[in-house]
Amino acid sequence: MNLANRLKVIKPSPTLALNAKAKALAAQGVDVVSLAAGEPDFDTPDFIKQAAIEALRQGFTKYTPTAGIPELREAVCAKLERDNRLTFAPDQVVVSVGAKQAIYNAFQALLNEGDEVIILAPYWVSYTEMVTLAGGKPVVVETREENGFAPDPDAIRRALTPRTKALVLNSPSNPSGAVFSRAALEGIAEAVRGHDCLLLSDDIYEKLLYEGQFLNIGNVAPDLVPRLLVINGMSKAFSMTGWRMGYAAGPKWLIAGMQMIQDQSTSNAPSFSQKAAVAALNGPRDFFVPMVEEYRGRRDMVVDALNKLEGVHCRRPEGAFYVLPNVRGLFGRTYKGTPLTGSMQLSDILLNDFRVAAMPGAPFGVEGYIRMSFATSREQLRKGLDRFKELVTSLR
Repeated sequence: MNLANRLKVIKPSPTLALNAKAKALAAQGVDVVSLAAGEPDFDTPDFIKQAAIEALRQGFTKYTPTAGIPELREAVCAKLERDNRLTFAPDQVVVSVGAKQAIYNAFQALLNEGDEVIILAPYWVSYTEMVTLAGGKPVVVETREENGFAPDPDAIRRALTPRTKALVLNSPSNPSGAVFSRAALEGIAEAVRGHDCLLLSDDIYEKLLYEGQFLNIGNVAPDLVPRLLVINGMSKAFSMTGWRMGYAAGPKWLIAGMQMIQDQSTSNAPSFSQKAAVAALNGPRDFFVPMVEEYRGRRDMVVDALNKLEGVHCRRPEGAFYVLPNVRGLFGRTYKGTPLTGSMQLSDILLNDFRVAAMPGAPFGVEGYIRMSFATSREQLRKGLDRFKELVTSLR
């Protein structure tokens, strides 16, 4: 018996693998500082928990429509109108088991063998693999740190071909924390305006913003909204990673196709999680303020500490909860007599010898960088930074 051939062309998630290794070490009593997880360390707000508890008490534990309960789809529409000035109808919304499933379903519903999807590097590691699983071809367009990781519109134009079916946008970005400005979005819109491709906007980090203003490309280019697919969810802003609640809003034909994929896979997202999501979207937002302020403080602490290390340079991210320090200045130096040559090697040394879990940049499409999450306590951040400094100062 053999596994399907499709598994030969994709790679395991490096973030999940590194997190699993770090947790296994911690379970053995090893003092590991994990700066790898893309998971808020804040608890889910109580009013959201109470909505789920009430749903359970009322016996709301059965199947729901695959696309989500009507009141949640209406709450999503209201949120998009209120927060993002984007207008969608409930039949243009599908609720999924996390935003990740929404993106996966979109590619499964959209792509034929050999269709191309433009992905901007640095990128979330799962974009390329999900495109490949759907039979598509990821076309990576590199961005530059000195330009704030904003894409060059001409590079996007050069990447467009008759096989291009979609362009993926992620702002604030995982892993860079970059936020696209109005000018950057206008440049992207102008580049794709003459090409009939879908714009998939992954807005999952929109509320974790420290500088500037969050804009969806639909805000600067309303003419492109008919081919815009907005992806979002409850995991990051509402600290609901384990609740598995995501959603997509977009063209009816694509949403219907995504629902068909979900009909034959998971069916509906958890019923009581949907009730909790209604409460989250319709409820108070005051808890965002202290959370974002705390993340901003951690960001500044981490960036300032990293920029004091010889051979390391760290851009200050405008959003999300990651820093992406440039560590090329460490390459060529030696550790225990062996030259450092790449981010995978550096990440392994950090975990194995210094007990710090940090993601290598290579799987994100940016060799020469590592990704560190500051979604953990300041105490843990200080400990992790001290250990990273110990590694840097030990290099010869």
